[in-house]
Amino acid sequence: MRAPAARRCVAVLGGSFDPVHTGHVLLAEHFVQLLQPDELRVIPAGNPWQKHGLQATPADRVEMVRRAFDGQRVPVYIDEQEIRRTSATYTIDTLRALRAELGAEVSIVFLMGADQLLHLDTWQHWQELFDYAHLCAASRPGFDLEEAHVPPAVMEQFTRRGGNPQEIRSTAHGYGYLASGLAVDISSTEIRAQLQRGTRPDSLIPAGVLDYIEQQHLYRNQ
Repeated sequence: MRAPAARRCVAVLGGSFDPVHTGHVLLAEHFVQLLQPDELRVIPAGNPWQKHGLQATPADRVEMVRRAFDGQRVPVYIDEQEIRRTSATYTIDTLRALRAELGAEVSIVFLMGADQLLHLDTWQHWQELFDYAHLCAASRPGFDLEEAHVPPAVMEQFTRRGGNPQEIRSTAHGYGYLASGLAVDISSTEIRAQLQRGTRPDSLIPAGVLDYIEQQHLYRNQ
């Protein structure tokens, strides 16, 4: 009897990337190693409703993302759909668009840090996200994934929908997964402050991204 065909898996990482930093890269690499996806889809935000005043232009943020994720173990595709969107950016709209593009059978895995998980219940139609993708969160220092710290409704969803990497890899959507051990705590706000002061945050930004920031004189006069 023939074994079933392997299901394609696409890991999705969204963010303002203003600027992209080492934490973003390590988060992606953590789940690439865990899930072995066929593609990493990186989506720079256009007009995120919970953040205001992005400092770098969309073109600059796309170029920083390209440099940051160059050389990954899986193919990387920079998806500009949110940048092209003229209305406010909501993750639910992005995942709906991805599902329509990729089809019903592909495993779509939306990646987030634990800081995002703590505010997940404020996102537009957040419970519907599971209808289009799996949601995977990784912990970082200062963000406890225990029930006392995660909103009860979010913890209930992740507990009820808890899956392992194999289940996530072999189904299209619907699972939640909480990964621990990603010891990264980097703030884009602090990075911008250091750059404005003329300090080089070498350990916080991939070298190619820092070179681009300096070449383009980004974050100097904000």
